[in-house]
Amino acid sequence: MPHHVRRGVLPFTAIIGQETMKRALLLNAVNPRIGGVLIRGEKGTAKSTAVRGLADLLPEIEVVAGCPFGCNPADQREICDICCEKTKTGGDLAIGKRRVRVVDLPLGATEDRVVGTIDIERAIKEGVRALEPGILAQVNRGILYIDEVNLLDDHVTDILLDAAAMGVNTVEREGISVSHPARFILIGTMNPEEGELRPQLLDRFGLQVTVAGIAEIDQRIRIVETAEAFESDPEGFRRTCEGDLAALREQITAAKRLLPHVAVPPDLIRRTAETCVRLGVDTHRAEIAVIRTAKTIAALEGRSEVTLADIREAMELALPHRMRRRPFEEPRVDPEHLDDLLQDDPPEPERETEDGHREPPDQPPAPGEGGETADGDLGAATTVHAAGSPIDAAKVERKPEQDRKTRRTADGRRVPTYSARKTGRYVAARETATPRDVALDATIRAAAPYQNERPKNGLALAIRDQDIREKVRIGRVSTSCLFLVDASGSMGAVRRMEAAKGAVLSLLEESYLMRDRVGLIAFCGSGAENLLPLCSSADLAVKRLEEIPTGGKTPLPAALALAADVFRRETRKNAGTIPIMVLLSDGRGNVSLSGDIRRDIERLATDIGEQGIHTVVLDTESTDSSYLRMQLGYCREIAERSGGRYYPIGDLAPEQVHAIVEAERNRLFQET
Repeated sequence: MPHHVRRGVLPFTAIIGQETMKRALLLNAVNPRIGGVLIRGEKGTAKSTAVRGLADLLPEIEVVAGCPFGCNPADQREICDICCEKTKTGGDLAIGKRRVRVVDLPLGATEDRVVGTIDIERAIKEGVRALEPGILAQVNRGILYIDEVNLLDDHVTDILLDAAAMGVNTVEREGISVSHPARFILIGTMNPEEGELRPQLLDRFGLQVTVAGIAEIDQRIRIVETAEAFESDPEGFRRTCEGDLAALREQITAAKRLLPHVAVPPDLIRRTAETCVRLGVDTHRAEIAVIRTAKTIAALEGRSEVTLADIREAMELALPHRMRRRPFEEPRVDPEHLDDLLQDDPPEPERETEDGHREPPDQPPAPGEGGETADGDLGAATTVHAAGSPIDAAKVERKPEQDRKTRRTADGRRVPTYSARKTGRYVAARETATPRDVALDATIRAAAPYQNERPKNGLALAIRDQDIREKVRIGRVSTSCLFLVDASGSMGAVRRMEAAKGAVLSLLEESYLMRDRVGLIAFCGSGAENLLPLCSSADLAVKRLEEIPTGGKTPLPAALALAADVFRRETRKNAGTIPIMVLLSDGRGNVSLSGDIRRDIERLATDIGEQGIHTVVLDTESTDSSYLRMQLGYCREIAERSGGRYYPIGDLAPEQVHAIVEAERNRLFQET
């Protein structure tokens, strides 16, 4: 990478604080086989600065001159097919040197951009089937940096992590198959408030650290002074840091030389495995990452044997994101608990029961185990009504038949659906007799290798029917579910809020898998407030819904108007989403927008229906049959005018709200 690009990078040694993050990055610089690092934290915490500064610490590397993959001439296992053929035929590999690259992966990168594709220009001009290298070729023996990795398309993430694990990328396009080394340090950063990564992807990162803003005043002052000094004279500032940088480079180089000779005592390997089991870590990658990290820690400190302290430090970096935890807990390892586990003797192994379940020794099952379903007990059946039809809320749980119809997997995850319409994300191309949505790029790639064999008749490119490819698109079915909760001063306000909070958090457990978004509007007093913007972040929901005000009048029209505006903006950003509004109220609105509350509600409910918003009204007025004849609220009218579904519910519970919303979502998926 040119030097002028690096001049704008703050030196690694000048970063104030964030010692754990810097330590994890240095360990990966010494030993890329650790598997990279995932850095979680809010914006403005030096994540990107540290990643870019890391490249300055790495020494120049020898590469095969002219090779697009930057092959390592000193190791036959790290050369591409082309270089391998040269060595087999007795040719010499020219050697050059270059700096280690930091390659950014854009969030919108396509699969072809990542893995590589056919070189269209050479194919057309020369009739040669040549490969155009992708990002994985550029980043070989470098650093791949993915900012906001949790927002990256799943299929691209899978490709990257498979390449990182195997160290090889194989490109197969239009009859060409080329393999090349793809060894790189994988560094991902993410803000947990914007959504989580799937557990399968979390496990592929070797280490994880969480960074936060620094609260210590003196350090914050130093950060400001450092930023100002670097901004005013970058070159002069870098010169003042060069001594520290040179010392750290030498430490990294020495650690790389020592690493192959670092030994791990067998008893520490056993203790590592025992501790992982006792912490409830299922994946075997955990022990591998811990041992590799511990060896690297020892090498970085100039020692040839791993100690228990190295194992402990490695566990704090390699285990948090691999431990079983409740959905809204921050991934972390309790240091005191870890100390106890490492010092204690291992417990008696678990027993296996006749039905194949594992049971801790001499411990009774936890209360409630054995009789509940996997989704929890919904309690006694409660009859609710939607469009005049009785529905048993206890039977609203998902069934296998429903899963197939609604395009969900057995674990509840909604899978991508291949779209026959010209909508959705273009992910591949295929041959078809009657193409309706022509994939121009794939068509050109298919025709390009045969241009020398075909008469062009004055055309720039000769395309035959067998060359034409059709686009394959994937459209993800997702929902945007917005709760409107009556927080006014009626008797049921607290119960409604608790039920809504429980349902929101339950839905957000699944949202990171299904890419759904959930939000909450509370209304009381003189207006409505969007407490939780539509999001897929459980962490954000827990923070925003911790304390919710209640009391005062019932501004129902203001809540409907705000919900309509939220959905209007949401559908402009994401036209493919299914908007769902869930109203929890007794319907006794008493604050109008125009002076006539009934007219306000009629107009807004009609507008919501015309927007295509699917409305679910949970009426919390008494469901006593004698009382239903004299209802005072507007809930039923809102459901009718918006074309929605009406459920009179007296005994409100989070599980029941979640079950009703889930049933409505399943119905909509089936109809979509």
